Amino acid sequence: MQVFYTVRFGDTISSIAKRFNIPIISLINANNLKAPYKIYIGQQLSMPPGVTTYVVKPGDSIYAISTRYGIPIRIILKANTIEEPYTIMPGQILNIPQGVPFYVVNPGDSLYKIAARYNVIVNGQPSAELIIKANPGLTASIRPGMTISIPYPPPGGKGRLAAVLSDDINSYLMFYDTTTGQRDTMLLDEGSETSRIFWAPNRSKIAHIGSSGVISIIDVPTKRVSKVDKIPVPGFIDWSSDSQTIVYSNGKLIRMYNVTNYTSTTIYRVGTSYVQWFPNSNELLYEAKDSSNTSQLYKNSLDGSNEIQITKNANGNLNEVRLSPNGNYVLYTTPGVSISEIYTIELATGNIYKIPGGPEAKNYYPIWSPDSTKIAYSSTQFINGKYYSLIRVTGLKGEADSTIAIGSCFATPLAWSPDSRKIAYLSGCRQEYKPVEVWSIDIDKLVPINILSGFTFYSIDW
Repeated sequence: MQVFYTVRFGDTISSIAKRFNIPIISLINANNLKAPYKIYIGQQLSMPPGVTTYVVKPGDSIYAISTRYGIPIRIILKANTIEEPYTIMPGQILNIPQGVPFYVVNPGDSLYKIAARYNVIVNGQPSAELIIKANPGLTASIRPGMTISIPYPPPGGKGRLAAVLSDDINSYLMFYDTTTGQRDTMLLDEGSETSRIFWAPNRSKIAHIGSSGVISIIDVPTKRVSKVDKIPVPGFIDWSSDSQTIVYSNGKLIRMYNVTNYTSTTIYRVGTSYVQWFPNSNELLYEAKDSSNTSQLYKNSLDGSNEIQITKNANGNLNEVRLSPNGNYVLYTTPGVSISEIYTIELATGNIYKIPGGPEAKNYYPIWSPDSTKIAYSSTQFINGKYYSLIRVTGLKGEADSTIAIGSCFATPLAWSPDSRKIAYLSGCRQEYKPVEVWSIDIDKLVPINILSGFTFYSIDW
C-alpha cells in the first residue's frame, strides 16, 4: 500500500525529497503535482521509497528526530519497538517511516479523484474499484476523516514477469501478469539466492539454473520441467533468437543444446563464461582468459574454428558480460565486488566507454534494454547506517546517467519489460533478511509501484 506524509510548516517538495533521498521527479509524479509544485500544510503526499534510516547523534531525542522528519513520535516508536523511558544512544540506527500506510479522506474527495491523484490507474483510467478491493467493506460513499488504504495498480505493459521466490518452506516460480495483476505459481526445485531464470525470446519457455547448478527447461503453458545439465553457480544461459537452443558453459566447454529435439553441439574451450548468441545466430560471444591468464572478450563461429579476441584488457576480470540485443555493443563490469565499474565497448570501432556509475563505484547487475538504447543497473550507496540500491539508467555510452529510484538492499537484480519502458527490481531488505518486495518503475513516469510482496525473492526476468 502507498505511504502518506502530511506536509508541515516550512516543507517544500525539494526539502522533503532531499530528507528522504527520493528523486524529486518521482515525488512530483507520484502526486501528479503541477508546476510550480507548491504544496500546503496538511496536504497528504504519496511517498516513493527512499532512505528510511537515521543514525542517532549526541543530544538527539525521539522528539527531536520526530520534529526533524515530520513523522509522529508514535510511528517512530512503533517502527523501532522502543518502550518507556524511550532511551536512544548515539550511533544507534533507527528506522524512520516516511509516513503512514493510509490516506485520510478530505472534504470534496471521491474515490475517483483519489485514484487519479495517486496514480491508481488501470487501462488508462482511474480505478475506484481497485481502492474498494483493497479496503474490505468500503463502498463508493466515503466521508471526511475516514482512513483508507491506497493500493498500487499493476504496472501494465507487455509480457509477464517471472520470479523465483520462497515461502520459507518451498521454492516457487511465479508468473505475474503485469496488466491484470493475476499470479500463477509452480513448485520449483533448488530455488535459492543463486538461482537465475532466463525467458526464451518467444516467452514459451524459461531456463532455470538451480542452487546446485542444475539447468532445467520449463515449458510455461504445461509447466513441464526437463533437466538438461549441471554447471558451476552462479551460471549464465542465453537463448537463440528462435527460442529453440540454449548456450552455456561448464568452465571446460561451450554447449549448444536444442530444447526441442534434445540434441547438442560442443566447442571445447576451457574457462569460458557469459556465452551469448550474436543476433545473426552464426557467432558466439564469451569471456575467457588469454595466454597470460588475463580476462578478455572473444567471438567465435559455432564450430569453434574462428576465435577472434575483441578486447585488449590488462586489468581485472571482465564480469557480468552482456551483448546488446542488436549485437553492436558489449557491456561488462570490472574488476570485482568491492569496486565494480561498468564499461561498454562498441564492436565496430573498438571504442570503450566508462559509465559514470554511482558515488561509491559499486555498480552491479547491468542489463540492456531490449531496444539496445539504455542500460539499467543497481548502484550501492551507504546512507544513514545502511546500504541502499540506487536504481540507475544510462545511455549506451554513459550519457544521461541518473538515479530513478531507490531500493533497500545492498544490490538488486533488475529486469526490463519487453517494450523497454519499465524496469522491475527487488527491494524490502531489512538487516540480514533477503528481498521481500518486487517493484516496477516506468522510465517515463518515474513513479515506483510495488507489485509483489510477502515472499523472499531471489531472481526475476520479464
